[in-house]
Amino acid sequence: MLAGHAHYPALVLNADYRPLSYYPLSLWSWQDAIRNVFIGRVQVVSEYEQVAHSPSFEMRLPSVIALKEYAKPAPRAAFTRFNLFLRDMFSCQYCGIQLPATDLTFDHVIPRCRGGRTNWENIVTACRPCNTQKGHLSLKAARMHLSTPPYMPSAFELQERGRFFPPNHLHESWRDFLYWDTELED
Repeated sequence: MLAGHAHYPALVLNADYRPLSYYPLSLWSWQDAIRNVFIGRVQVVSEYEQVAHSPSFEMRLPSVIALKEYAKPAPRAAFTRFNLFLRDMFSCQYCGIQLPATDLTFDHVIPRCRGGRTNWENIVTACRPCNTQKGHLSLKAARMHLSTPPYMPSAFELQERGRFFPPNHLHESWRDFLYWDTELED
């Protein structure tokens, strides 16, 4: 159908034309996008120039699609490593340095060996040197301070924070839907 052209993702919008997710950005493969167009789950908002075809059919690949039925966002943020990094803006909560996710760890503010739990209110993002320095000590014993105390973020807050970290690939047709509430230039 479309040999050699795997990199044509479709931005997925909710029925209100806002992205389902900013980070990670809600993207479907071109195959999933076309499948959902045919079953009537989505409508095409914008298209690539690239065409997919079979012996009896031809269609431009969707670059932006919108769900026909509104998908209600999750009321609570899932407690995942990635969402923790996003809550903390990919910054070590001890020294403040911002790093890629691959260079970050998470730290129990109250160490597990001292009864600390693994939850939103006791875990923070840390760089490896700070995590090693703190070890199994309390903040006071390690003589370290948090830039922001740990807390449970809302799903909305994580969505908003995700907007600060655009994906590596942004197709021009997506810009109006990703940054719809930013101030326009003269």
